[in-house]
Amino acid sequence: MTTVRRLCLLAFALSPLAAAAVPVTVQLRGPNGQPLADAAVAVEVKGRTGKTSSAKAEMGQRDRQFTPQLLIVQTGTSVSFPNFDTVRHHVYSFSPIKVIDIKLYSGTPAEPIVFDKPGVATLGCNIHDRMSAHIVVVDTPTFGRTDPKGQLSLDLPAGEHVVKAWHGDQKSPNLQSAKLDVPAGGGPLALTLAE
Repeated sequence: MTTVRRLCLLAFALSPLAAAAVPVTVQLRGPNGQPLADAAVAVEVKGRTGKTSSAKAEMGQRDRQFTPQLLIVQTGTSVSFPNFDTVRHHVYSFSPIKVIDIKLYSGTPAEPIVFDKPGVATLGCNIHDRMSAHIVVVDTPTFGRTDPKGQLSLDLPAGEHVVKAWHGDQKSPNLQSAKLDVPAGGGPLALTLAE
């Protein structure tokens, strides 16, 4: 290991963010109080936001379905759209955060698409009407997808943060925002979406 790498690791380990991180399990619930599985959850630590210029992700098509059905990425991520099927697809989105029109193709388009605005993009295929998926774009590197119990485990510093969440059953394509107070010892925290 180089001296520079050792110094970088030491600086990170001694930073207040790394030293203060505690395990937190966020449970996301719907307005009816039921856990929300497969929801996007993003935490803006201490309210800070940030974009990336180097992250890459993939929204494939396999068995005439998008895979995954829900992709969560940080703002600035390049997303490729490989077609693993033997039939061609025509991927589109009319969403305000990113308009997409990848005409009939097989294989992988040469250029990935950069998602440079936060929000939710709904995808479809002009050839296969039953194909749909969502790409949720967030302004933070701290994000994840809830499990079947509506839970997501993260390591976060104690204090007040902003959490943003979205679930496919909600009426609005916008992420909902709430305050998240992480106690010094971490632990379970519950959040309820308004719709």
